[in-house]
Amino acid sequence: MSIAVNEQNFDEILKSELPVMVDFGAEWCGPCKALAPIVDEIANEYEGKAVVCTADAEECTSITARFRVRNVPTILFFKGGELKDKAVGSVQKSTLTEKLDALM
Repeated sequence: MSIAVNEQNFDEILKSELPVMVDFGAEWCGPCKALAPIVDEIANEYEGKAVVCTADAEECTSITARFRVRNVPTILFFKGGELKDKAVGSVQKSTLTEKLDALM
């Protein structure tokens, strides 16, 4: 299961030594809802190898502004606290796992 990100815990999560994947979505977003089970699968498969998180873009406005998240779903990939890659829109699970694997 993915970790819920909010304004209070985001920076702490980014301090992880593991790669971090954050899925930004919204309750009203159909493609976000379709992507949610895939994100949970990745969270289970990468447990102990990566930190997989979800964030409500409408509740995390300072984070979305900071990383210029303009569309949902947007998935950001971090390593060492730095943004390394991103995927915007509906993407295949293989695309997300390839991006995560590249950060290992």
